[in-house]
Amino acid sequence: MIVNLENTTTSAIDKQLHRLRDEGGVVALGRVLTLVIMAEAGHSERALDAAILASHEHPCRIIMHVSHSASDYTRLDAQLRIGGDAGASEVVVLHGYGELAEPSEMLVSALLLPDAPIVAWWPHRVPNKPSDSSIGKIAHRRITDSSNAQNVCEALTHLAQQYAPGDTDVSWTRLTNWRVQLAAAMDQAEPGPVSEVVVTGAADSSRVHLLGAWLSGRLSAPVRFVHPEKSQHGLGGVRLVRPNGDIALERPGNSLGTLIQPGQPDQRVAIPHRELSACLAEELRQLDPDEVYGEVLASAVHVLPCGVCGEGAA
Repeated sequence: MIVNLENTTTSAIDKQLHRLRDEGGVVALGRVLTLVIMAEAGHSERALDAAILASHEHPCRIIMHVSHSASDYTRLDAQLRIGGDAGASEVVVLHGYGELAEPSEMLVSALLLPDAPIVAWWPHRVPNKPSDSSIGKIAHRRITDSSNAQNVCEALTHLAQQYAPGDTDVSWTRLTNWRVQLAAAMDQAEPGPVSEVVVTGAADSSRVHLLGAWLSGRLSAPVRFVHPEKSQHGLGGVRLVRPNGDIALERPGNSLGTLIQPGQPDQRVAIPHRELSACLAEELRQLDPDEVYGEVLASAVHVLPCGVCGEGAA
């Protein structure tokens, strides 16, 4: 069921939600959290679709604020989705104009589920300081997506400088399968030091830089980035240079990769590009601070291949 409300208030929206729930026989019990999405006009549907899919694993109330022009007449429009149109959630889409173009705690407070964790998600832009924003101050978890930044080096450096426990990044979550495969390969390999980490991928991919920072820190080895002229898949491969034989994980396409280990036949492994909904669902499973991400982000500024935050790389 979808209901549109024009020039409304959050109080009226809350009353309408209760009315729709009573009429449709839907109960709010079982909602485990409130997901607040700060979206941009014209780019909101992809984020909302991903949140609805993720809600099948994490039943929640989704509040999405869509920012429109701050120069427009101040008003609040809303769309309510409940039942089959909302997956395993209740969806409130707020369209803010004028003074309501900027999301705030005051705007969403009446719609938050009582006594439930709050997760804030910025799918399109990296805020100045996530933990210090109006929504971020009340959120238990704050999710950004550095892959959408115009300058990845600057975005990651900024996130590192402004980091607070509870911050995380969808780009980091997209690396889960890579981290699992590489960790398993190192566990199976003969003991020996890694003299260099070589990461191949697009220069504007935050995943490339975060994976390089993680491997460099964990293996106590320098990292070198190789950026092919034509890189269409973001992250293309990793090579761990070792005196007793290199370990490499290469993915030339979108899903299948090749694991190369000394003394063993090459193995085909599945490393598909992860859907946004799968990454979001993983983030919602763990609401405690991601300490590993915090450490990687802090070390990333020392290996980023740009003049602002580190030495140049090949």
